[in-house]
Amino acid sequence: MKQLLATTNDTILTFVRLILGAVFFAHGAQKVLGWWGGFGFTGTMNAFTHMMHIPAPFAFLAIMAEFLGGLGLLVGLLARVAAFGIAVNMTVAVLTIHRHVGFFMNWYGNQQGEGWEYHILAIALALVILVRGAGAYSVDGALSAKTS
Repeated sequence: MKQLLATTNDTILTFVRLILGAVFFAHGAQKVLGWWGGFGFTGTMNAFTHMMHIPAPFAFLAIMAEFLGGLGLLVGLLARVAAFGIAVNMTVAVLTIHRHVGFFMNWYGNQQGEGWEYHILAIALALVILVRGAGAYSVDGALSAKTS
């Protein structure tokens, strides 16, 4: 458990963690709470399971990775676990949906979906947290200091 929580007082890690956490909390809140034009939990589960044919347990894990992962990153609690969930979520999204569209996002509305450039940025940020930890001002840092 000590290795899972271990981190440094690096404020750059904190910045990376907060940015990734804010983005994924917002996406997760759309899916869970229906905020910012989202479908809410039931609507998202229906879309994932019926329209996208994702098995319900995997759909649930994907939704929770964004919502709880985003929350975990915002406070720095189990940041490596949260970053792992987000990295897996984004990797699956690239491999199953977005790779067919191409690299670039659909800035001009002339593609059949979004490319994967956003996803690899999220994966890269998640990998930094996965390897280095939550950084300064994190619950992980406070807990790991107590166990030292």
